[in-house]
Amino acid sequence: MSTVLKSKVQRKFKMRGYTIKLEALAEILSFVNRFPDAEDDAIDLLLDELHHLSLKSSILDKEAVNKVVTLLLEAEAAVEENPNSATLGVGGSALRVINAFDIPKFRYDPVKKIFYEHTGQNPIHGDASAKAALYRDRFLLLFQRLSRDPHFSRPNFGSDFSDYGSCEISPIQSLVGQIGRRWIMGLISQLEDGHFYLEDLNAAVEVDLSNAKITTGFFSENTIVLAEGEMLLDGVFQVKTCGFPPLEDREKSFSYFSGVDFFGGGILTKEETLRLSELESRAVNDMFVILSDIWLDNEETMANLETVLDGYENVDVVPSLFVFMGNFCSRPCNLSFNSFSSLRLQFGKLGQAIATHQRLMEQSRFLFIPGPDDVGPSTVLPRCPLPKYITEELQKHIPNAIFSTNPCRIKFYTQEIVFFRQDLLYRMRRSCLMPPSTEETSDPFEHLVATITHQSHLCPLPLSVQPIIWNYDHSLHLYPTPHTIVLGDRSEQKAFKYTGITCFNPGSFSNDNTFVAYRPCTREVELSAL
Repeated sequence: MSTVLKSKVQRKFKMRGYTIKLEALAEILSFVNRFPDAEDDAIDLLLDELHHLSLKSSILDKEAVNKVVTLLLEAEAAVEENPNSATLGVGGSALRVINAFDIPKFRYDPVKKIFYEHTGQNPIHGDASAKAALYRDRFLLLFQRLSRDPHFSRPNFGSDFSDYGSCEISPIQSLVGQIGRRWIMGLISQLEDGHFYLEDLNAAVEVDLSNAKITTGFFSENTIVLAEGEMLLDGVFQVKTCGFPPLEDREKSFSYFSGVDFFGGGILTKEETLRLSELESRAVNDMFVILSDIWLDNEETMANLETVLDGYENVDVVPSLFVFMGNFCSRPCNLSFNSFSSLRLQFGKLGQAIATHQRLMEQSRFLFIPGPDDVGPSTVLPRCPLPKYITEELQKHIPNAIFSTNPCRIKFYTQEIVFFRQDLLYRMRRSCLMPPSTEETSDPFEHLVATITHQSHLCPLPLSVQPIIWNYDHSLHLYPTPHTIVLGDRSEQKAFKYTGITCFNPGSFSNDNTFVAYRPCTREVELSAL
């Protein structure tokens, strides 16, 4: 037994917060010694798998370690039987699917200027304070980001101007009796019919947006904006310029709040990040195939899906992951829907169709994300996974199928990917208070991407238009900005790279026969169609 290896194991486990009993240590060393040329990788893999277990204590005994070691050895045996399997098959360590209800909740403390984890309960039916907290958390998230932007920072040494001019944000309650131009930050709300206001944490002011010059994006109720203007004698704030809070580079965000797991994929050490980045750069063969709107009750759609599966069955390297996003029925599964048993059988037929493709079954994973009109308790976001009753028949054919929430997150090595299925473009355009600016772009999808990234929120619509579970609004946050955002929408297929963020809409497979092949290694988006 090597003393060096023993101390290395103890150090790495201690860094992850584990204490190891003697029998457990012997079990770990026995496993690691099987891989003399990859001891570090073996330890890290063991730690990653332990992270998925629901452990009662951070003190590891032989039983817990033995359970994980058995799983890993079984996975290794399966890989040896299928040496051509994709990276995702190896114990699933490269790919982690994060359920919206499992994402940790962090709140910003404006006094200490830190994020702290909310450790209390998050009931589905929150009380009135949870709704107020939803708006407060959204506002503070953007305010702390803005406070680091040099354009809006407070001037030094008591001078009236910063390097960029006087752009310091004034609290709304300080506008009373002030003359001259001011910058304010607030949430657009309609406190009275036909009268729009900007609200911050302490006050609200009526605004006149009729002559405002706006930036790229959809300006609707519930969006948080920066506005430059001046107070009129009647107490209305006349807006001259209006825009969204500026974005912050993800590396900059992480440099300020290192050690905070916003995404929910776990905290990695610097060494682990470097190792995973190297593995990610080598994963050139990994590909995700993403389809949205797969109507199982439509014969033409099922025939087209069969064509897609046949095509990928015969390529040299099969896709690592298929992402099937709803809707899974051509009719909304609302209160008048009474064909649940037939929908269950249709999922079974989909399972049979996939099971006939041997290479896909062995080497690919299948992820299912519900759509806005799919069966479920309600249309509120985030949506829970498809009910077990509906998916049971499919799981008989594809035991390793993953059924996740909408939205859901995927961590692929170090890359963070967000999936969201909602007909957002149409609804955002309907909710606009003024026509979007055409100065930079006239493409609606680019306006949509600009809106959700600057708002750091997947669905900044009014709660009356799209209800959100108050205590789980944080699962729709986009902070720090992820690497890739997949917006499943029934509108036209599009891809757009915005400030380093890859965003795309695979289009509607049932309507337009479109889908996307995404290569996470290079973040290359292949817009595909039959």
